[in-house]
Amino acid sequence: MKFYDRDKELAVLRSTEEASRKCASFTVIVGRRRVGKTTLLNKAFESQKSAYFFVSRDSEALLCAKFQQEAQQQLGIKVYGTVSRFGQLFEIIMKASMDEHFTLIIDEFQELYRVNPAIFSQIQDVWDRYHSDSKINLVVCGSIRPLMRRIFEFNSEPLYGRPTSRFTLRPFETGTLRNILREANPDYTPDDLLCLYAITGGVPKYVELLMDSGSVTREKMLNYVCNLDSYFISEGRDVISSEFQGEYGTYFSILQLIAAGKTRRAEIDGAIGKDMGAHLALLEKNYEMVTRLTPLLAKPGTKTTAYEISDNFLRFWFRFIYPSQSLVERQIMRPVRKYIEENYETFTGRTLERFFQDKVMETGQYTCIGNWWDRGGENEIDLIALNEFNHTGLIAEVKRNPAKINLVELERKLKNLPQTNFGKYDFALRAFSLSNLDEEW
Repeated sequence: MKFYDRDKELAVLRSTEEASRKCASFTVIVGRRRVGKTTLLNKAFESQKSAYFFVSRDSEALLCAKFQQEAQQQLGIKVYGTVSRFGQLFEIIMKASMDEHFTLIIDEFQELYRVNPAIFSQIQDVWDRYHSDSKINLVVCGSIRPLMRRIFEFNSEPLYGRPTSRFTLRPFETGTLRNILREANPDYTPDDLLCLYAITGGVPKYVELLMDSGSVTREKMLNYVCNLDSYFISEGRDVISSEFQGEYGTYFSILQLIAAGKTRRAEIDGAIGKDMGAHLALLEKNYEMVTRLTPLLAKPGTKTTAYEISDNFLRFWFRFIYPSQSLVERQIMRPVRKYIEENYETFTGRTLERFFQDKVMETGQYTCIGNWWDRGGENEIDLIALNEFNHTGLIAEVKRNPAKINLVELERKLKNLPQTNFGKYDFALRAFSLSNLDEEW
């Protein structure tokens, strides 16, 4: 699959690279696995002198030996003798950057914690001594968000305050997904686009797998997922185990329960048999794997809450693939495919809401978005978007079938919204269905 989108990120990286020709820069990029960090960096610096270091789980001495060889091959920096400390090698590279401009990329930077936690202090010492006279464009990226946050956001950590640029790389937006599918299948249907969004959530690696295999319709995408050799079969477990390492069991159970419909805190606590508040908070704030849903503009501390899995792929995987593990392990995939088909429309009802919420926010016209419901469940609204600056808003009902949308009823629900929160907004009413999915706004 060719390179798509990322114009804003490329502009930032290239601007930073240009600035580093006069003064050293230090960029940090964070993003989930498979989101395309390495591909982005290769594209950004494809015509520049650069070196790429991948932090594998080796000893410090072995890692330095690999990096020493790569520094010589990619940058022409000759390192004499054996270097066994990362700080020593980094100092040699920083000294070289005082005479010549180049880019150094260190991928899976957080893994240096497992190699030797003292490496971060070594980097800090070298950076502080040489960066003012250096012309290096240092770019580090990582996929384990809590570790990357700890390294750069905790003021007790050595590298706190050192980066000059930071951003998070997100999955493709809905418009990019539409463009990719349109190129691969000009005759695609809205349901094909919804399926691509439901399975991949815009994660480039997953999109690439489907497009390169010719899986460009809903039927072909779901068939591909259910192939015996499908990449997607084990990917959910791989993602969770890589994020949580040896302690993933409890988090795995929580995600499984949420996918199965136990979305209330009391339901989750009851199923596991103990208080899961701290674990849910970590999943939400540190790992960004779950979202705590509350009615939009609800008071802090409201008990009208529910949880859902944020990541579309994980939401799909825990709903359909994980419950079928016994069949998957015996390589009996036909019942799995049938199970997905039987529950697909119900499952994608909420997916359709998420798609339109993403699409509305991507217009840049609103500052916040969400759902709203009262405690009685009689006035549920699928989508409310607000512009808190000019006090305009959008309220919409979302259904797969447009014939089931009732704007008269939606207007009644609008009148029942709490006026203390919503009374100052001038709302437009919209109906969103599957047929609106690929419209360009």
